[in-house]
Amino acid sequence: MKKRTLAGLIGLVAVSLLAVGCGKKTEEVKGSENVKLGVIGENNEVWEDVQSRLKADGIELEIVSFTDYNQPNAALADGEIQLNSFQHQIFLDNYNEEHGTDLVAIGNTVTAPLGIYSEKIKDIKELKDGAKVSIPNDVTNGGRALLLLQTAGLIKVDPAAKSTPTPKDITENKLNLEISELDAAQVARSLKDVDIAIINNGLAIDAGLVPQDDAIFLEPIDDTSKPYINIIVAKKEDQDNELYQKIVKAYQTEDTKKIIEETSKGSSIPAW
Repeated sequence: MKKRTLAGLIGLVAVSLLAVGCGKKTEEVKGSENVKLGVIGENNEVWEDVQSRLKADGIELEIVSFTDYNQPNAALADGEIQLNSFQHQIFLDNYNEEHGTDLVAIGNTVTAPLGIYSEKIKDIKELKDGAKVSIPNDVTNGGRALLLLQTAGLIKVDPAAKSTPTPKDITENKLNLEISELDAAQVARSLKDVDIAIINNGLAIDAGLVPQDDAIFLEPIDDTSKPYINIIVAKKEDQDNELYQKIVKAYQTEDTKKIIEETSKGSSIPAW
């Protein structure tokens, strides 16, 4: 009896220790909520502020910086990161269509107007015949750039092209503008070689420009801006993930609005 009782006690202790160990492991997994977020560029003060606030809630947000506009979506689709925040809906829709991916928006961030910049002129009215223009070479941002040139009264494009016209869709070009398509990250670097460059907001800031002050023509914010609202993106299967929704909620706060205002000097507009 004593042996059996002793064996039983040993068994109970072993089971108890196993349970404690499993409980500890589960607690560690639950407490280490790590999420990788893909962004473009190095100026990420807004997300760094969100990162610090999330850490207080036990969520470790790792900010992964990319240089090319297609990299964050590829990394998300491959599972290298869990979220990204750098693009608008039109860009995402085009990426999904071209690559057969199923990435979805789970929250809005800002509207970041596209700008026309120059080191040679102070006003678009100063452009001369044959002026050189650089624009992003991806379908959506390139199309957006051409539409901005149209809004500025410099060209006309075929309305049938809708939001993604290409240089082939230009129907009127009175100044015979010479348009070069470059990788979005290279457009700011082309400023010294062209008369005007159309640069994405975030990349302009990375280049030391202040869109609100330095752009000679800035994209208007109106009802047509909705498709260009920047978004937080996840895989479709994760669109209702509670952890990711906490990150969206942490971003969409008054604290974030203040950081956006300070870092963009009014050039980016909160859009939630």
